Amino acid sequence: SRTRAKTGHAGTLDPFATGLLLLLSGRATRLASCFVGLPKRYLTDVDLSFRTTTGDPEGDPLESHEPPSAAELEASLVALRGDVELPIPTASAVKIGGERAYRLHRKGITVEMPMRRSRIDSLDVIAYTAGIATLDVAVSSGTYVRSIADALGGHCSALRRTEVGPFT
Repeated sequence: SRTRAKTGHAGTLDPFATGLLLLLSGRATRLASCFVGLPKRYLTDVDLSFRTTTGDPEGDPLESHEPPSAAELEASLVALRGDVELPIPTASAVKIGGERAYRLHRKGITVEMPMRRSRIDSLDVIAYTAGIATLDVAVSSGTYVRSIADALGGHCSALRRTEVGPFT
């Protein structure tokens, strides 16, 4: 049944992603700003054999390469933990000159994407088989997991948000 109550969310998910999305209804929609900046946790599968134009399975494939060894992957992860600065993906909702970056990307317009400072609190390998790394990632709000995958030389083939602040 319909309540006709005002409804909103406290942070989007990428179209290919699954998992936790906080929804607010009625008077609770006024609290959205309290939830938007909360840290997030994800499980992601990163295909380390090639990058894509969007950092996810929806983008066009770029150059393929031999995936790193487990030791090389671990060494790459060390450099990504803590405070980092990574480029915002071209297919994101960030506005560039007043238009959403993903709309420009779909039109084939190439733009220089800004860098974003964020914090990666944990970045751990759960499994690594046949060039696919399953990672458990805890990050500050506004961090693009697709940018982490790209920095590792791959793309997110799956992404699931498992936590937003205290919510699981």
